[in-house]
This record gives sequence, C-alpha cells and structure tokens, in this order.
Amino acid sequence: MEDKLMSRKKPTYPIGERLEEYLNKYNRLTQIPVFYDDLLRFSGGINIYDKNDKDTLWISVYYPEHERKEIEESLKRVYAILHSDGNENVLPFLSVTAIDYCTFGNSKPFRIKVNNIFNDNYTYFYVKKADASRIYGLDLEHILSPNRINFLVYKDTLIEEHIVGIPGDVFISDYLEECDDVGKAQLAKEFVKFNERCMILLLGDMRSYNYVVIPTHDFDHIKYKIRAIDFDQQAYEGNFKVYKPHIFKENFRMVELVSNRLRDKSIEQYREEERAVLAKRIITSKNRLRRLLKCMTHDNISTEENLKELRSQLYDYTMDMKFKRAKSMGQIVKTALAFVKRNYEDVSMKRIMEARS
Repeated sequence: MEDKLMSRKKPTYPIGERLEEYLNKYNRLTQIPVFYDDLLRFSGGINIYDKNDKDTLWISVYYPEHERKEIEESLKRVYAILHSDGNENVLPFLSVTAIDYCTFGNSKPFRIKVNNIFNDNYTYFYVKKADASRIYGLDLEHILSPNRINFLVYKDTLIEEHIVGIPGDVFISDYLEECDDVGKAQLAKEFVKFNERCMILLLGDMRSYNYVVIPTHDFDHIKYKIRAIDFDQQAYEGNFKVYKPHIFKENFRMVELVSNRLRDKSIEQYREEERAVLAKRIITSKNRLRRLLKCMTHDNISTEENLKELRSQLYDYTMDMKFKRAKSMGQIVKTALAFVKRNYEDVSMKRIMEARS
C-alpha cells in the first residue's frame, strides 16, 4: 500500500535565486567551513546498534589521519556558527566525539556529536545535502507550528540543529503502554492536532520514525508534544493521503489510541483548535510568510504529474476552485493556508455578529 502512496525516490531540488535571497534576509544563509561532500570522504565505518542489538541503519565513520583533524576543526566552527553566532572563543572547549552517517532514506545525513570537554555535556547537529523542498518545510514549521527550528544553508549544504525527543517508533514500542490514562488521552489529542497540521501544511511521510514525542513534567503529571523531525517530503507527493499521518501503518497504535480515548466530537474540536491556532499564526506572521510563499509559488519542487494529482484531490476534498487552478506545489500550499485563514475569519465574524444581535 505504501509503495503506491509514495514515490520510490524523491530528487533533490536546487536552491533558486529567490529562495537564496529570502534565506539571506532572515539570516539563514551563512558561509561555513565544511560541505556535505567533504564528509563523504570517510575511509570506513562501523555499524551502530541500539540497546537491543538492532541495527539502527547509522554507521560511525572515520577518516584518514591527514584529513580527520581538519574536518573536526571545521565541524567545531560549524557548531559555533549554529549556536553562538560564530564566536570562536568556545572552540577550545569543544570536541567532536562522533560523526555518524545514515544509510537509510533520501537525505543520507551526517549526525555530528559535539562534547564540552570540561563537563561532558553534548549536543548533536546534522549536515545534509541542501534541498529546496526540505528548506521550505523547515521554514514553514518555524513560522506556523508551535516549534522553532535553527538551521543554516551555504551553497549545497544544509546544517540543522538536533530536535530533542523520543523517536515516535521507540516511544510507541517502549513507552506508550507505561502511560497512565490521562497521558494516553493527551497523546491522542496531540496526535489529532499533529495530523491536522501536517495535512494543512502538506508535510508528508510522517511515519513514526519521522517525528518525536516530547514528554514534559508539569506539576503532578506529564504533558506530551509531538514534533516533526524530517521535512524531506514537503509538498512533493501527489497522493493527498501521504500528508495524513494516520494513514501509515507505523502509526496504527496512535490511531487506535485516538479511537479508544476520544469521541468524534472531541476529535473535531481538536482539529478546529489546531486550525484556529494555525490561522492566528498565518495572520501574525503575514509578512515573512508572504515572502516565503512567493518564493515557493515560483519554485519547482515536484513533478507535473504529482501537481496534477494533488490539486485534483484537494479540489475534491474542499470544492475550492483555487486548488484546481494551482500551477505549482507552492501555490497549493498558499491556497491551503488562505483556505484555513478565510474559514477562521468567517467563523470569528459570525460569532461577533451573533454576540451583537
């Protein structure tokens, strides 16, 4: 089923002039001392296994001695640019303790582990091949979701900060059953909202290993948040189902949780809440969002076949003729956001008029 849902391989789309100007305006564009292709020069690697001896599909790579020191110094400078605006005073306190390479998926990222040598605190960041559709996904998430994302772009290289949380597949298999009734009900609510947000923003392929669950202690209970960590499938596929996380079999237990814990009226209430919050973010971020969508509408981030399929399905779903006339994936996203904003404003105005009558 999922083979039919999604393309076998998504191409990498280059960063165009408009998008580059946008990234520069919002301080996403900066010169960095190492490129993705530089890290591909590793001479070997060792498979990484989890605590249950299962292959993680990551390998810990190593480099020839004459290149290792230069690469590690460059990566420390990237860390400084990402986290301290390039302040090199922090460099003597940093150590690159691992460079891992992912053999799974489209982007094949490098994961860099950087330690503070005095207190052994560590953090990660990722080095990836720059892809225009992924960058649109990252910035849409930054502007319109409850989350903020720190990333940098230089030529054909993308640097992303690590998003802390428990990978969804790990949470479902190892922690879900340990949640109490209140926790499970809240997880169900968060999954409904997450599902709605992905569908509206056209963020696809949110299988359980492409998002994290973030538990936060709050007085006498734990609150949960679900957050996307992979933006490779931003507005690319033609099948609308790809943008609905509940469709994927990897999320079946989360869907089951929603069915068992929430009534239909509650599900609709949480969907409406998410649309209302999204509409407010659209309104309050209109200048930056308008610039981003202008870049996106003029950009090519999918195939003509996918575009025709998606706009037809969205027209059937909404009966909004603007979807049928869309000439790019960016225009579809723009139309979807305008649809959400318009409906929110219509409902708000209706409530004002009812209150006055």
